[in-house]
Amino acid sequence: MVKRSSGRQLGALAGVAAAVLALVAACGSSGDDKPAGPQASVSSSGDLLGPIARASGAPVQIGLISDGKSQVADNSIELTAAKATVAYLNERKSGIGGRPIKLVTCEAQADPAKAADCANQMIEDKVVAVIIGGSPVLASIWEPLHAAHVPTLVYSGVNDAMRSDRESTFTISDGNFGGIILPLQQAKSAGLKKVTYIVIDVPAALDGLKTTAPALLRKAGLDINVVAVPPGTADMTPQIQNLTSKDPGLVFILGNDSFCISALNGLRAVGYTGQVAAISSCVTDATRKAVPGSQLKGITISATVPIGQDNPATRLYNAVAKTYGSGIDTTRAIGMTAFTEVAAFQSALQGITGDITSQSVIKAFKGMPEREIPGSLGLGFRCNGKADPTAPSTCVRGGIVSTLDATGNPGAYKVVGATPIED
Repeated sequence: MVKRSSGRQLGALAGVAAAVLALVAACGSSGDDKPAGPQASVSSSGDLLGPIARASGAPVQIGLISDGKSQVADNSIELTAAKATVAYLNERKSGIGGRPIKLVTCEAQADPAKAADCANQMIEDKVVAVIIGGSPVLASIWEPLHAAHVPTLVYSGVNDAMRSDRESTFTISDGNFGGIILPLQQAKSAGLKKVTYIVIDVPAALDGLKTTAPALLRKAGLDINVVAVPPGTADMTPQIQNLTSKDPGLVFILGNDSFCISALNGLRAVGYTGQVAAISSCVTDATRKAVPGSQLKGITISATVPIGQDNPATRLYNAVAKTYGSGIDTTRAIGMTAFTEVAAFQSALQGITGDITSQSVIKAFKGMPEREIPGSLGLGFRCNGKADPTAPSTCVRGGIVSTLDATGNPGAYKVVGATPIED
């Protein structure tokens, strides 16, 4: 789970996540944001989905803004997975307040102007809230909605304004976890004294690593070294040679798969055999084809969803996709993230009564007890502003991690760093 950029621990990760999301889109990521590996059986879909509990009455309009299909990437699976999830929630979970969810969608296509147009469309359509998918133009979507007091649910990539918003923004990932807490914990447990970041050289990725991360790592007794490498660098051997000539400690890679391939090949070229960790978008099918499994084995990754393994979360998602969708590629993490986001939105509003308005949605989110994020293997969320008091829009502590096996595929995922969110 990742997002970063300032304001205590949270800062460093929102910018990095946003940067990586943008780069994965811009570079296309070979279309493979999917870890291969055993996928869940859906032979008992009915049992997984639960009993029929249909919503009825006047629909509740909820917006979904996704980049969809643009000139550089096709993320339209967010839309198809979200629609299947809504159908499931309406038939099996009684919608919202017993009423069916009506999903109003718009494609921002990674374009700031179209993003703002989508936000304004949602305001004109009088949706009661908006769920925002992964996008490098997140701020352009959020700003008009925030000005109109429309509540927004965001997964990651928030900026300082979104992070500090106490009014109507809710973020269901821990902005510190993937890029600060995880490498910090990995380095400490291995008895290392330093974290060296190999990071794609874009401002959004670097800002938090220059501001927030150093203080947090040094507080934990760790030094930090940031090695910024321009996007598209095919041979990182000179940069890698320089960093490994000293003691790099734990090497943590922040970038998309093509960036990760160059970094790992550089590490192999100089004979580096120390500990490596990365964000999940670093390792895709393209990475597995380009990097030997022996080098990928043992790399710890942070993940948005526990894709690529047979577990309760993927079983439920696969059952929803098969029963309520058509042709959904359930190996793509971005599709499962859309399922998680929409299902978490509905979960936060359990028990809501009376008129369902933007104001009542905000009240329900802020007043909810801690609940499990669907598709997260037990990670909890609570949006009372106390998950991170310096970043009140954050609803989560901790994240999920996995260690790659000898084929470069994730092993069993586990929840790390989660603690109860107090009243």
